[in-house]
Amino acid sequence: MSDQNKSPLPAPTRRQILASAAALGALSMASIKAIADESGISHADSIHQEPVFKASRQQVYETLTDAKKFDQVSRMSEAMRTMAPGGKPTEISSESGGAFSLFGGYITGRHIELVRNERIVQAWRSAWKPGAYSIVEFVLVEEGSGTKIIFDHRGFPDGTAQHLAEGWKANYWEPMEKFFAQK
Repeated sequence: MSDQNKSPLPAPTRRQILASAAALGALSMASIKAIADESGISHADSIHQEPVFKASRQQVYETLTDAKKFDQVSRMSEAMRTMAPGGKPTEISSESGGAFSLFGGYITGRHIELVRNERIVQAWRSAWKPGAYSIVEFVLVEEGSGTKIIFDHRGFPDGTAQHLAEGWKANYWEPMEKFFAQK
């Protein structure tokens, strides 16, 4: 049979194309968690970490959303010792949509969603090109007498994953652990 006599396949509809793309996206998102290494970096450049603190969900939430408390945490961080010693104080709005400025202004962004003692979602940026924001999510879960943060960070510029993963540990989790040990 010649190529001229074959009936062409009908072109896929827009709905079929979108459904196929969504299915592929779901498959690749499902595999991201499966291929994350011990540092929490996946091959798709997202960060997933699960630090646990000896503090209630309310204490953890307030520490992440109260300027005075987070300023105390940030002053124990590596960033404030090396990048922004004596930098401007922490500013954190307590409202969804409100802005924040951390580590002497090195980190800025806005709260996308605040669910008291449960979840914080932020549009978060470092000293990247103007307009570049990533998404950071902190989900607070009771773990025994403490709190586990199920933390995900995605949408950051290529090549910054390792630096950011190390930064979360050195500038958030380790100083927060010290902060709660003082309470």
